[in-house]
Amino acid sequence: MSEGTLYDKVWDRHKVTELPTGQDQLFVGLHLIHEVTSPQAFGMLQERDQEVAFPERTHATVDHIVPTGDRDRPFADDAAETMMAELEENVRDAGIDFSDPDSGNQGIVHVIGPEQGLTQPGMTIVCGDSHTSTHGAFGALAFGIGTSQIRDVLATGCVAMEKQQVRKIEVTGELGDHVTAKDVILTIIRKLGTDGGVGYVYEYAGEAIEDLGMEGRMSICNMSIEGGARAGYVNPDETTYEWLRETDAFADDPERFAELKTYWESIASDDDAEYDDVVTIDGSEIEPTVTWGTTPGQGVGVTEPIPAPEDLPADKQDTARRAQEHMGVEPGETMEGYGIDVAFLGSCTNARLKDLREAAAFVAGREVDEDVRAMVVPGSQRVQRAAEAEGLDEVFTEAGFEWREPGCSMCLGMNDDQLQGDEASASSSNRNFVGRQGSKDGRTVLMSPTMVAAAAVTGEVTDVREMEEVVSV
Repeated sequence: MSEGTLYDKVWDRHKVTELPTGQDQLFVGLHLIHEVTSPQAFGMLQERDQEVAFPERTHATVDHIVPTGDRDRPFADDAAETMMAELEENVRDAGIDFSDPDSGNQGIVHVIGPEQGLTQPGMTIVCGDSHTSTHGAFGALAFGIGTSQIRDVLATGCVAMEKQQVRKIEVTGELGDHVTAKDVILTIIRKLGTDGGVGYVYEYAGEAIEDLGMEGRMSICNMSIEGGARAGYVNPDETTYEWLRETDAFADDPERFAELKTYWESIASDDDAEYDDVVTIDGSEIEPTVTWGTTPGQGVGVTEPIPAPEDLPADKQDTARRAQEHMGVEPGETMEGYGIDVAFLGSCTNARLKDLREAAAFVAGREVDEDVRAMVVPGSQRVQRAAEAEGLDEVFTEAGFEWREPGCSMCLGMNDDQLQGDEASASSSNRNFVGRQGSKDGRTVLMSPTMVAAAAVTGEVTDVREMEEVVSV
């Protein structure tokens, strides 16, 4: 088993005891909740006449089902209004901090935690959402949990888990022009498979990872779950500390920041740490990457041919055939020129300010293709305000994008933002499963924000490297 890694250090420091099941009981440093997976857990507490053990370690927001258009209350969707009302009542009764729409801090749970400084290195973080792995970008151990586990964390401040192995993924070299973190993680999943990480957590390392800003690191850790890993993380460094220094948690408390920084530095993986597996990927060979199928592992460089099912491992062939039939693609073709009907820029993977800036640079001065429905959904109200202060909203709307309110939106289609019929979507989100974006006949092509921007204005999957940035924003 691994030894001396960040995972080992943080796990051991939060381990309360070993349970009869063989699992470890871990103390939870931060519990993030939202409107979809928490109502049942609060209901279980009420049935048992229990209270929230550590409300000060719990933080709530609304994101999954909240509308990104008309937000007048009551919401037009009865289910959304019911979930919103239940969460409001639960957090009020328990004394839990709530980033609600009126606070100006609402947004996708995996965006607001980092931007407010709630997410910190060396923490254990849980949330009833699979993409909680996002927070590992800060050197935290962050896990998605189910409803019964949400109940347990609310009631005890602890969660039962089995320790995993640690795989170090080194992405070496320098990324090419317009190759982004999204392309890196799609390449990793393509190479290792959607089940390649089962039984592991991933430690992302190497020059290409270290050169990324926090936004890029979050995008990579976000999709660890798509590769089958239980979590993913990056060791904290000066890039991490500079981000945290300016957050709400530390902007007015430099002494506390300095004190915690010493701890944060101590939990990074040792130089001689032992790993259960090490994988090396040459970052200079990665090109803009898109999916051709119906899992995030069915990806390909934008100029590379789509594989023939018979050339894939035997256990992947039937899935590939069904995926190619659903997507309407043929082996040997490339994804360049694949027509799209919808361009979606958003999700907990790619809806931060840097993502919007990079996409806007290719949109400014251009127009969305007349046959494309395009939308931008900022990851949080803070991102929204910052983007509007820079005029990014005007760049997008003048080009023909809809500028919407923060939320998960078309990433999972739990509100009105959905594909219709067999529409094809160029999406900066994290999953392309059949029906994921609201229509069982819909087709989703995952890609980076800049690739979404290129597809929106051309009406088809386009190699962003062939386009010039119109402006620097």
